[in-house]
Amino acid sequence: MDLEHIKNIVDARHNIVHALDIILLSTADADTCEASMPIGENARQPFGYASGGALLALAEALAGAGSMALRPGCSCVGINVSGNHINAVAEGDEVKAVARIVSKGNKLHVWNVDIFRGDGELASTVRVTNYITQLEEKK
Repeated sequence: MDLEHIKNIVDARHNIVHALDIILLSTADADTCEASMPIGENARQPFGYASGGALLALAEALAGAGSMALRPGCSCVGINVSGNHINAVAEGDEVKAVARIVSKGNKLHVWNVDIFRGDGELASTVRVTNYITQLEEKK
C-alpha cells in the first residue's frame, strides 16, 4: 500500500504521528501498511516500558493512514480501538506495526494491527474500526 501521499496530509499539521515519532511505511501489498515508532520519553510509562496507550495510538494512526490510502478524499476516524498487550517493550527499543485490512466497506474499515518489538516478538495485537466520511473543506 502506497502511503507517500498520506504522509503529505499527515505532515500538513502537527499531530499524534509527530508527537510519537511514528514513521509511516509503504508496502508492496495493497491491503497492508506498516509503521515504526521508537519507545522514548514520549511513548513510555514512568517505569521505562512502552505505554499501552502509545501502542494503541500507533495502531490507530496506522489504520487511519491505511484507510485514507484506500479512500482518497475521505476522512477516516477511529471509532473503536481494542488491544491486547502480550510482551513488554523496553524504553530504547523500536516497534514495528503491521496493519492488514479485514473488512473494506463504504463506511467502515476494520483492521488488525500487530506490533512487534525490535527482536521480532509480538508486543501487542490491536483491532481498529474506522468510520469513513467525505472530507469537508475547512472554511
